[in-house]
Amino acid sequence: MAEKKLYIGGLSYGTKEETLKEGFSPAGTVVSAKVIIDKMTGRSKGFGFVEMSTPEEAAKAIELFNGKDFDGRNIKVSEARPQEARPPRSGGFNRDANKGGW
Repeated sequence: MAEKKLYIGGLSYGTKEETLKEGFSPAGTVVSAKVIIDKMTGRSKGFGFVEMSTPEEAAKAIELFNGKDFDGRNIKVSEARPQEARPPRSGGFNRDANKGGW
């Protein structure tokens, strides 16, 4: 069985993963549900991912929920794109660059 991951955008900042999982269950078996949280603030970023157990269920979820009200907000539901590799972050404090300069 090939699971299918969906991107869910425009979520209410109060939406919890359990709400997402229960909300998408009418489309089929929800394998996982994840609300993306900002590391600095601990708040939702307003989007997440739902993994459905089959591509057919994923298509049904898109049909049922894309552009519809979910938890008080109109959400966007689409197939998730593969995560892109990101370059390493820069701009942090570099201890080695400051040796002897104080």
